[in-house]
Amino acid sequence: MEIEVSSAGGVATITLDRPERYNALGMHIIGELQEALEEIEGSGEVRVMILTGAGDKAFCSGADLKERAGMDTDERWAHNRSMVALAENLARLQVPTIAALNGLAFGGGLEISLACDFRLAAEGARFALPEVGLGIIPGAGGTQRLPRLVGPTRAKELIFTGRRINAARALEIGLVSEVVPANSLTEAARALAGEIAANSPLALAYAKAAVDLASEATLEQGLRYETAAIRATLASEDYQIGLKAFAQKTSPEFPPLSARRIT
Repeated sequence: MEIEVSSAGGVATITLDRPERYNALGMHIIGELQEALEEIEGSGEVRVMILTGAGDKAFCSGADLKERAGMDTDERWAHNRSMVALAENLARLQVPTIAALNGLAFGGGLEISLACDFRLAAEGARFALPEVGLGIIPGAGGTQRLPRLVGPTRAKELIFTGRRINAARALEIGLVSEVVPANSLTEAARALAGEIAANSPLALAYAKAAVDLASEATLEQGLRYETAAIRATLASEDYQIGLKAFAQKTSPEFPPLSARRIT
């Protein structure tokens, strides 16, 4: 196994576990990640997912270039498509996702973190999209997700130069939402996950889909989806539970999210 999966209190944690290869994305680990995401999507018990890396040097160094060097053109294309599918499945996961960036996040490693809802970084983390220096481009969503996050000019600066930036700069440009000491990263990620997990899984799934749509659709289209989502949640069991708990001044106990996609 090249990943570790654990779950407690409605929070699943996936750890990339190839520290000797800086947690690089080879075909085998990508397959394991896809299987883990399918299990999380099908589980009604998981309410938040944390993605992190083993060791203190790397979250993920990107595509496994040693493995790719031995591939022919068709195999390289298949490898790229598997990375794209992984990023897309991360982005479309109905439960909120947190990337806990414990070290360097380069290339495809940064790209899969961009597919998560939140990115928390350790103080020593470093970030880069160095693909142009190898004769290719970021091809697992980097050219599309990064501009939506930090704006086109800053995205072009990072992509065109291949420049490495530190955690402070990543926070300054909005690439990450929080920077914490390395020994506090797990605690910070779990604290955020716990805040999220206390809420309605149904409402979270609709809210995530609505916010994601805001960067892709017109205002009219987004508002139409929001209207459909609020109508669905107003009629839901979760809302009845929330109203009752509010009236009784107790903490609501929401049911698991159905494995059926609501988005």
